[in-house]
Amino acid sequence: MASTTTPAAKGLSKPRLTFWQIWNMSFGFLGIQFGFALQNANTSRIFETLGADVEQIPILWIAAPLTGLLVQPIVGYFSDRTWHPTLGRRRPYFLVGAILASIALCFMPNSPTLWAAAGMLWIMDASINISMEPFRAFVGDNLPSEQRTTGFAMQSFFIGTGAVIASMLPWVLTNWFGVSNIAAEGEIADSVKWSFYLGAMVFLLAVLWTVFRSHEYPPEQLKQFDDTGEDEVPIEALSSGELQQRGGMMNRAGGIAAGLGIISVIGLVQADLNKELYVLAAMLVAVGLLWLAAGGMMHKGNYQNGFVTIMSDLLRMPTAMKQLAVVQFFSWFALFSMWIYTTSAVTRHIYGATDATSAAYNEGADWVSLLFAVYNGVAAVVAIGLPWLAKRTSRRFTHMVCLVIGGLSLISIYFLGNPDLLLLPMIGIGIAWASILSMPYAMLAGALPADKMGYYMGVFNFFIVIPQIVAATILGFIVGFFFDGLAIYALIVGGASMILAGVLSLRVEDEE
Repeated sequence: MASTTTPAAKGLSKPRLTFWQIWNMSFGFLGIQFGFALQNANTSRIFETLGADVEQIPILWIAAPLTGLLVQPIVGYFSDRTWHPTLGRRRPYFLVGAILASIALCFMPNSPTLWAAAGMLWIMDASINISMEPFRAFVGDNLPSEQRTTGFAMQSFFIGTGAVIASMLPWVLTNWFGVSNIAAEGEIADSVKWSFYLGAMVFLLAVLWTVFRSHEYPPEQLKQFDDTGEDEVPIEALSSGELQQRGGMMNRAGGIAAGLGIISVIGLVQADLNKELYVLAAMLVAVGLLWLAAGGMMHKGNYQNGFVTIMSDLLRMPTAMKQLAVVQFFSWFALFSMWIYTTSAVTRHIYGATDATSAAYNEGADWVSLLFAVYNGVAAVVAIGLPWLAKRTSRRFTHMVCLVIGGLSLISIYFLGNPDLLLLPMIGIGIAWASILSMPYAMLAGALPADKMGYYMGVFNFFIVIPQIVAATILGFIVGFFFDGLAIYALIVGGASMILAGVLSLRVEDEE
């Protein structure tokens, strides 16, 4: 088959940006992480307060990753094709997402029922994703290759800083300002409510800072730079033979995925396993049918549309992206295990509390919020030093070391009986978190074509979302069936997964 890429008229290098320019273009992540940190640290608490059992929590969380799976590649695809004379390419999406997310943050802690809270999580996560997805492409668009590690590390700094403050808010409001952290059965504590209100305000203001104090290169100028992967030949310029070949690839992939999904459904029915496991099988069937539909459209000549382009490019990811996908899968499976189960694990394993309305449970839940603040604070500090370490070793080695430290730290929680000692593993988890938020993106950006930077950054989110969906569908079953509902064992499984991700990072082809 003829080559599907062609060199553009490139040769120019992007100007290096100053420290404060990188600061301004990354500042919005402070607000975005406010939203995510409040969601991650308090959603399980809200669910349990509204009556969820520990086995139900993962499937209730599934709204968040499913939303990202749908929203991010779509936002990326359209942001690649957007240009506003004032707001540019990515910033319109920053602004719209921030407005919607701020509204959702105010509604979330006022959910009257468990299922209302699950639905609001879906809306809130979709809104945050609209703002967040283009920020990754923003760095690839604006920074030269040698500054991208610094750019993503700066984002990690703001993610850590925002998460520290947001995670601490319920504890601070209770212990410094006397806001109640206990409420009647079925009601959310005032400390959680006011944390979400303050988070909504910070989210909007931080994103507005980036929107109005950053610039973007127009599309025609961006194509002249030489520090991204080569632009692909437009799909309408392909020969009929190439179109048929791509259509055949999608049909084969679709048939395999749909077939595996149907076999999985039959197996689950025969084994009479948890209904949550049907989500994974249904996803395989759905993706398979989408590929079959796109392949059929391409064979009929109906290929000049976003749907076919998205499904076709999904099969044609750069090699480095495929390798990083495996690393991301095991990294984020571990993180999602931690976010779902740390509150339940700490309150039961260390505080001995099983009643979500008890003082011991709420004391433990507040301490978990503070622990999450600690690991995010560590991440903010470590992020500053990661570019230095990566320059003297490699990004692959740096990522491996950080992930192994994080995995061992997560496992160590099982062996600690004193709540104060939990600060130690949070240091190791913070080191891993800083690297997860920067190194994979720095390795990826140079392999992506400039005209599809937003789309492929959105697709890369699949390998954050899919492990979260896997965790949400199987962890409840694993904890309930194998570990008698003891959440602490989910953290051990997550730690092992993070160590495996670290080892796999050494095989990534990274052109420094």
